[in-house]
Amino acid sequence: MSQQDNDPPPLHDQLCYAIYTAGIAIQRAYKPLLDALGLTYPQYLVLNVLWAKDEQTVVSIADKLALESSTLTPLLKRLEAAGHVRRTRNVSNERQVLVALTDQGRALQHRAGCLSDTLLAASTRTPSELAALNRDVRGLRDAIYSQIGGWDSPA
Repeated sequence: MSQQDNDPPPLHDQLCYAIYTAGIAIQRAYKPLLDALGLTYPQYLVLNVLWAKDEQTVVSIADKLALESSTLTPLLKRLEAAGHVRRTRNVSNERQVLVALTDQGRALQHRAGCLSDTLLAASTRTPSELAALNRDVRGLRDAIYSQIGGWDSPA
């Protein structure tokens, strides 16, 4: 086998590049709305985890977002400084930090609903097409992680 036979395909033919740049495109579409809410995209993801189930440990939130706790902590500090979350020590296990939404953080959920509408409009796809794409991408992600380990997909 020659070196040429083992060269990667052109970037535009690589699935990883398509998924990576699609993620960037989505974040760019969301940016004006997130700016109006005073949030970054990673902060929005953290709030989504808490909107689904309030009062979780830092480790639980990090697991759901496939992040290290050390990466999540600065995000949580900024969300707390902005008044969206409250961090407290777990009284039954002082090593754990619990993160809970404030009333202000809960109120953002209703204001952030427009992000889905923005993606729908920008994608020029139907809701069912986007739902199918989401299922396919999640299936791909879960299949890869089942082979390489390192993350349990959230339910």
